[in-house]
Amino acid sequence: MEILNLEGTEDTPKIILDQGNGIFEISGRSLPEDTAEFYEPILDWIKGYSQSPNDKTEFVFKLEYFNTASSKLILDVLSALEDIDGTSVLWYFHEDDEDMEEAGEEFSELVEIPFEFKTY
Repeated sequence: MEILNLEGTEDTPKIILDQGNGIFEISGRSLPEDTAEFYEPILDWIKGYSQSPNDKTEFVFKLEYFNTASSKLILDVLSALEDIDGTSVLWYFHEDDEDMEEAGEEFSELVEIPFEFKTY
C-alpha cells in the first residue's frame, strides 16, 4: 500500500501510515478547519489496509490537543481499526495532561481494541 505521510501544522496532526515499515501514527494538534475532509484520506487508507493488514498493527496516538469535531473523527478512525485483527492502540499523553489521559480512557471504553497508555 502507498504510504500516507502528512506533515503536521499548527492546526493539523502529523500522520504517518506506512504498512511496509509497520508505522501507524497520528501526532500533534488536531483542529482542522474541515475535520471530515482532513480525516477522509486517513479513513480511506485504513479501509484499504483492512483488506490485507499486517499480522500486528500497533496504532500510535500522540496528540497534544484535539477539538470536539476531531474527537468524532478519531472515534471513526478507532472504529475502522476495530475490524482489523491484531490491532492495538498506544495512547501517549504528557504526564501532567489529565484531559488527554481521560480522553484516551473514554475512547478505550467505546471500541473493542486493546489500549496501552504511556506518558512522555
